[in-house]
Order: sequence, then structure tokens, then C-alpha cells
Amino acid sequence: MRILESTITIPAPPMVVWQVLTDLDRYAEWNPFVLEASGTVAVGETLRVRIRPEGGKAMEFSPTVTAAEPGRRFAWLGRLWGISGLFDGAHRFDLAPAGGEAAGATRLVHGEDFRGVLVPLVLRSAAAGTQAGFAAMNNALAARVAQIDAQGPA
Repeated sequence: MRILESTITIPAPPMVVWQVLTDLDRYAEWNPFVLEASGTVAVGETLRVRIRPEGGKAMEFSPTVTAAEPGRRFAWLGRLWGISGLFDGAHRFDLAPAGGEAAGATRLVHGEDFRGVLVPLVLRSAAAGTQAGFAAMNNALAARVAQIDAQGPA
């Protein structure tokens, strides 16, 4: 197994971050890593996701949502060609209050646990770009949350 993670503190409460993170239809407006996403954020649902790791080619896959806990955790499991055990990616976004509930900030841990016989081969060339993509998405998410927060309620 191989784990990649990127962590950021976003100066907004977890539910505000959650709202932006789970608004899949708007990813194309702000997300440099997950270029497009669609589907329903609910356990058992299938998403359509197109990503582009930094320095890599865009790729599309259809993961299954494995966690959808508002303000806490959003996760999916993707499999290469839909076959378990080749190259499985358990992608996750874990949100927690940063500095206590009163601080109004969120600690986001964005990561993926990779398993399967092809992991050493695939990640040999893709790990750095994927890791950079996670960090870029985190930074863009923080900027998007700040932009939404500055606009105020609709």
C-alpha cells in the first residue's frame, strides 16, 4: 500500500468547506486537479471524475462514494478498469475543526490510499504529480471558500 496526503487549514467552518467540496458541478470553475466531477455525494453512488495530476495526462474514472458525512468526511473508491486488486485508489477528504469549534477554521486532510499489484509501477511515475495535484486542489479550495465567504449569502 502507498499513501499520499496533503493537509491545509482553511479559515472557514467545516460545513462551509463541505459545501464547496461537495458541489461537484462547479469543480471546473476552480479545481486544477479534479477538472470535472459529477454525480450524487451519497454512499454507494457512482461519480464521474476527470483528474489531471501536475505534469500528467488527464484521466477519467467512475469511483463509488464510500463516505459522505457532512462537515466531516467525503471519500470514494476507484479501481483501474473496474477490477479490484490491480490499482485501487481510496480517495478521501477528512475535515475537522482546527483550533477548536470556536476558531471557525477547518483542518482538511486530502489523501489517497493506493493498493494493488500495479501500484509500484504506476506510482513510480505519477506520485509526485498526484501529490502536487492534491496540494494545488487544497489551495484552490481555500481560495474558493474565501471567495464564496466574501460574497456572502446568496
